[in-house]
Amino acid sequence: MKNFIIYLFSFLLLFSFKYSFSQANLLNAKVPQEIGIPNEQQLEADDETPIAYGFVEDRDVMWSKTIWEKIDLDERINFPYYYPTVANGMLSENRKSLWRIIIDGIKSGEIKEIYNDDYFTEKITLVELGDRLVSRDISEDARERLNAGEITEDFLVEDDYDTNLMESDDIEQYFVKGTWYFNKRLGELKYRLLAIAPVAADISTFSDKTAKADPENFNPLFWVWFPDARKVLNENKVFNIKNSSQPVSFDHMLNSRRFNATIYKEENVYEDRQVKDYMYEDALRQLLESERIKSVIRDFEQDQWNN
Repeated sequence: MKNFIIYLFSFLLLFSFKYSFSQANLLNAKVPQEIGIPNEQQLEADDETPIAYGFVEDRDVMWSKTIWEKIDLDERINFPYYYPTVANGMLSENRKSLWRIIIDGIKSGEIKEIYNDDYFTEKITLVELGDRLVSRDISEDARERLNAGEITEDFLVEDDYDTNLMESDDIEQYFVKGTWYFNKRLGELKYRLLAIAPVAADISTFSDKTAKADPENFNPLFWVWFPDARKVLNENKVFNIKNSSQPVSFDHMLNSRRFNATIYKEENVYEDRQVKDYMYEDALRQLLESERIKSVIRDFEQDQWNN
């Protein structure tokens, strides 16, 4: 019994050591700058890589359905994907918002598969991406002086422009695209996340607060092929409000569907039309239709065992 207790204690100690990255070196730091910087032993122990997807033979996929979902960041359960918002989503090296992680990954070149649409037909360059994230317009005061003939555009200075930058707190939602499929070899229903897109108002509307807050102006900024972003997402952890020494990676959070989402589109014969395209201006019926689609997917596996 004594040996068992010692073994259990050692296991828990090793487990907590391996996953205590959010407070890395906190108890051993000699100066505040050393907090969050793992020591050599921690770096050696923290050798995790994203859990590899198992190979799925096409012949084993008995049934599948691709759906698009909306993750609303106003919902409390989805807050881990929204916060922190300070410093454009970077509270510290170990506390970043999902937006900051994705943008930093794109800028560093670790995330390369960026697309204009959810069918991955047109890739986006960094120049094109910049146009969607930054706007620079002549200020009202400068425009009045231009119209009055007091100055010309050649004499405009930096203070004569209003610059808007898409930041972490401007992201309102995330769209995710994924496929549910029934693997007949395993006899179970599984989910594979394919793409994710940050959603916000168009950068050109930022000067008008009313237009910026209007959901009708919310659109996906770009689509990221999810498998290409898994390494970056796995290296960054989500803050655990119950135990800060036991963080979970963004990759694990998304793959395990630890969020609340509403289906806004499913693949269908009508050119994959959205729910709102056939449930006109009726939020309740749109929500009920989303739940109906969920039920169809959820019940398929149960039906296989009942028939």
